[in-house]
Amino acid sequence: MTALAITRNDGVGVDTPEAGRVALTFFFNLMAHWQCSVEEQRTLLGAVSNTTFYKYKRTPDIRLPRDTLERISYLMGIHKALSIIFSNQLERAYEWVSKPNTAAPFNGQSALQYMLAGRVVDIADVRRYLDGVRG
Repeated sequence: MTALAITRNDGVGVDTPEAGRVALTFFFNLMAHWQCSVEEQRTLLGAVSNTTFYKYKRTPDIRLPRDTLERISYLMGIHKALSIIFSNQLERAYEWVSKPNTAAPFNGQSALQYMLAGRVVDIADVRRYLDGVRG
């Protein structure tokens, strides 16, 4: 099961330029809080090319591939879970992804390092881990 429904209840698909704008606005704002480099951002988006990356930054009203939407959807879930876990300390929520973590599946890596392996499942693993932590 993916983290992203393909259509909304009103029958409007999420593969619209408006959905792309919302997803990319969220993504770039989160990346600023996480202090991710351009290369890290490109990896989290699915190893997109420099041309595609800068097109996303320049023209956010764009239909995104399902894989990209799925990745951003998992990142939204990670952000939500961290916001709940660290509800009184939002800065800690943003810092958590970069701190080394001894819990499985991280084994001493930060969650960001783990996600930078580049696969959707790596991002999904972090989301599932946080969902388990928050209960």
